[in-house]
Amino acid sequence: MTLIAPDESAESMMVAALSERDWDVVVIGGGIRKPEPVLTFFEQVVNLVRQHAPGAAIAFNTSIDDSVEAAMRWL
Repeated sequence: MTLIAPDESAESMMVAALSERDWDVVVIGGGIRKPEPVLTFFEQVVNLVRQHAPGAAIAFNTSIDDSVEAAMRWL
C-alpha cells in the first residue's frame, strides 16, 4: 500500500512504488477518485499506473476495507 498526497511528491512516490516490481493489479482508492476538486490528480494517478505498470489491471475500492476484494476481481 502506498499512500500519496495530491501534491508535488505524488508522482515520484507513485513511480517508485510502481517500479518496485511487476504488478497484477493496482487499486486506486476513493480518496483519490471521488472528490471532484482532485479530478486532475485522479487522471494523473491513472496515467502513471498505465505508464509504469502497463500489465496491471486497475481496480477501484469503496473504502480501505474492501481493497482486497477490489483487487481480487481482477486477479
